[in-house]
Amino acid sequence: MISKHILVIQTAFIGDAILAASVLETLHHSLPDARIDFLVRKGNDPLFQEHPFIDELLIWDKKNGKYANLWKLFRKIRGKRYDCVINLQRYAATGFLTAFSGATLKIGFEKNPLAFLFTHRFPHPFDGSHEIERNYQLLQPVTNGPLKNPVLYPTPQDFEAIKPYTGEKYICIAPASVWYTKQFPLGKWLDLIDELPSDIPIYILGAPGDASLADSLQNSQKNRRLLNLCGKLTLLQSAALMKGAVMNYVNDSAPMHLCSAVNAPVCAIYCSTVPAFGYGPLSSRSFIGQIRKPLPCRPCGLHGHKACPEGHFSCALEIDVRELAGYLHDSPNYRNESLGDS
Repeated sequence: MISKHILVIQTAFIGDAILAASVLETLHHSLPDARIDFLVRKGNDPLFQEHPFIDELLIWDKKNGKYANLWKLFRKIRGKRYDCVINLQRYAATGFLTAFSGATLKIGFEKNPLAFLFTHRFPHPFDGSHEIERNYQLLQPVTNGPLKNPVLYPTPQDFEAIKPYTGEKYICIAPASVWYTKQFPLGKWLDLIDELPSDIPIYILGAPGDASLADSLQNSQKNRRLLNLCGKLTLLQSAALMKGAVMNYVNDSAPMHLCSAVNAPVCAIYCSTVPAFGYGPLSSRSFIGQIRKPLPCRPCGLHGHKACPEGHFSCALEIDVRELAGYLHDSPNYRNESLGDS
């Protein structure tokens, strides 16, 4: 069966939504005549408003009238008479939307509580495979086209907005994370900055709530060219800026996935989590920064903790910042003499 109208569901947080763009790419290139709708949580929608392969963007406001809005979405989905609904989440609310969508094909992961009502169910193993590979399984009833990496599409206006920052080579860092044990500590960021070339400006990226952390970095490095851009750029503008950087230093968090989606050079720093969970960087120039000796307590969880359960936080404090800085010298953008050659 060739599905003509497909709904893809991913209403989790930013990183998951970005990785779901792999499904959009794969479907479009395999089934160019299909109409593809995408359901995301409110707040992630600006990433996809101008996406060229999305026919309609559906938005679930989870913060204001969560279940009333879910019911409105359900009625809208039922009315659209989709040929196929592909649910990338493993939770009951989106399972409900999938199971009772009225679609001919209802596809999702077997861990979803309502998976027994789907037409097709697939495992979601943590076996070293990447999340985009796990999601790719769900496309088997629809297409066997080649797996594509996620792609985001900053607009010309986004690139125009970052022009003031791109007249010379630059580095971006995104120092914050929701989880304490996934965030490289402030002192280690300062040590890393000390190892980076002093003649290259460093732009600090993040949400408005990350501005105080960025200020701490900036105030501790008054002799360096650090610019706090937290809350001053949209997500797509941040992605556009990262795309042109000679290197991006990020935690295991959403900015890493932004880099993947614009194929930006990146060093992803892993503290309590590990790349084997399947959420690692996908850029063609990507590096993993982590402690090189095994720790019996690492990883201590899939998402991280508010504090180190063991009290020592060795997984972060013992990462070699000189090794991280060395990855910059492996970047072709850094080695070239001018931005025009990169």
